[in-house]
Amino acid sequence: MEVTSLDIGEVLLIRPRRFGDDRGWFEETWNQKSLSNKGLEVDFVQDNQSLSRAIGTVRGLHFQAPPFAQAKLVRVAQGRVLDVAVDIRRSSPSYGKWVSAELSAEGGEQLFVPRGFAHGFITREPDTVVCYKVDGFYDKASEGGIRFDDPDLGIDWGIAPGEAVLSQKDLELGPFRDLPAVFD
Repeated sequence: MEVTSLDIGEVLLIRPRRFGDDRGWFEETWNQKSLSNKGLEVDFVQDNQSLSRAIGTVRGLHFQAPPFAQAKLVRVAQGRVLDVAVDIRRSSPSYGKWVSAELSAEGGEQLFVPRGFAHGFITREPDTVVCYKVDGFYDKASEGGIRFDDPDLGIDWGIAPGEAVLSQKDLELGPFRDLPAVFD
């Protein structure tokens, strides 16, 4: 597996090696031993999957507050997304900064989003299926989020204002400036 740090070094782009022939291809999407050898030490406890039917569906920006914080390994099983991670660790030099990567089923890329980051994505193709591993169990009382279109963050989602398909929950998320210090 090829592991590359993005502009915020703790967020990693992982490219599994594919082995193909005339039948298709095979890839190992997670190998604890090989990724541990590259410095990624994480014990995943849960796998999640979502289907987003429409192009322009935004899910996020979400996080789980301590002590139920989660690191995520995100990949696309069908379709394509722009995946975004926002540093919400107040003591971090990259606090309030974001990185993004395009992930696709065709390319097989994965994004590792560590604890202390808000995460979200926007679909670029219809019927997109996103799978992600997390290293902590979901706790409803610990969930939090930030509006995807927060002007202080200035994330370029690649869509015109008002074109995003959002859940009611995501429409009600607050701005970044009102985010409490959940990760110090």
